Amino acid sequence: MLIVHVHVHVHVKPESLEAFKQACVENARESVKEPGIARFDVVQQSDDPTRFVLVEVYRTADAPAKHKETAHYAKWRDTVAPMMAEPRTSVKYGEVV
Repeated sequence: MLIVHVHVHVHVKPESLEAFKQACVENARESVKEPGIARFDVVQQSDDPTRFVLVEVYRTADAPAKHKETAHYAKWRDTVAPMMAEPRTSVKYGEVV
């Protein structure tokens, strides 16, 4: 089984922290229902609460693209876009072992 890890780095405006967290929790809850997603975590940086990483673990190489076709992803994307202090970035990783 191919496992793809995606880390999405997000810097949020301070006034949007609670709304951003709420939107992310809702998106994560729906995302783990997708057959191609093994795990979807939302983590907040300890020393800078405006910085988050979405840790997404996919079961197949095409699962990330399928995730972006879902209604809950589109809702999240459109909801959080104005909350970001800068554009989000992502890094893909593959398992070594």
